[in-house]
Amino acid sequence: MTNIIITGCSTGIGLETAIYLSDKFIKVYPTARDQEDVQMLKDLGFEHAMLLDVNKPEMITSVINRVVEIDGHLDVWFNNAGFGQPGAIEDVTTDVLREQFETNVFGLHECTRQIIPVMREQGHGKIIQHSSVLGLISLFGRGSYNASKYAIEGLTDTLRLELSDTKIFPVLLNTGPITSHFRENAVKKLEENIDIDHSIFKERYLKNLKNAHKKVPFNEEAEAVASVVHKIILSDKPKPRYYITKATYLLGFFKRTLSTSLLDKILIKLS
Repeated sequence: MTNIIITGCSTGIGLETAIYLSDKFIKVYPTARDQEDVQMLKDLGFEHAMLLDVNKPEMITSVINRVVEIDGHLDVWFNNAGFGQPGAIEDVTTDVLREQFETNVFGLHECTRQIIPVMREQGHGKIIQHSSVLGLISLFGRGSYNASKYAIEGLTDTLRLELSDTKIFPVLLNTGPITSHFRENAVKKLEENIDIDHSIFKERYLKNLKNAHKKVPFNEEAEAVASVVHKIILSDKPKPRYYITKATYLLGFFKRTLSTSLLDKILIKLS
């Protein structure tokens, strides 16, 4: 049976993907960084749910070893864990930016580099990297998150070249707006790490906080991501990247066809 390890399964895309794949008879090893979330996963029937903080290399090693011990192989790894830190570039301290990269980039990288030797030895594997439409285009006040997703794009594009003579497939997911707790958690990060009252962008921040719960255009449910992950698992040779949501297709098209100046004007209006 094909197996998959998914990081960041406490809520949203990770959790819904785990449930979706389990219903499709894929053996799922969901992980979360808090013990109460691991217990929640076990209560849902995921007996092999495990504790994993991607910022702790020894925990990554433990999860990998446990799966190989149980199944003798590791077929798919979905680097899903991550969060968004809002705030204008000048309002984001270097320490806050570093925290964004610790999980979204360095944690993802550590997971990736640890599973490659396992996949090389067994002769196959798929590494799914959760990027974003914001790994393709940038939005005002999203610099930290944009930078982390651009980094994932660069790492994965390079990794694809380095693994081109193997049957290990790195795959990028460029997701647009998906129903999850992502925006709710981003609001918390804005309030926690940005000095809103003393920012030149105070009015914009307050407006964004007021509109935080409004419906986002082109939003789709988490199943949209889960179904693509399932398609990747079933494919003998998955595509190097998958666009998810109409927003990604539209903005990806603009990125490829418009001048930088014209694209900037559109993105400013969207911000």
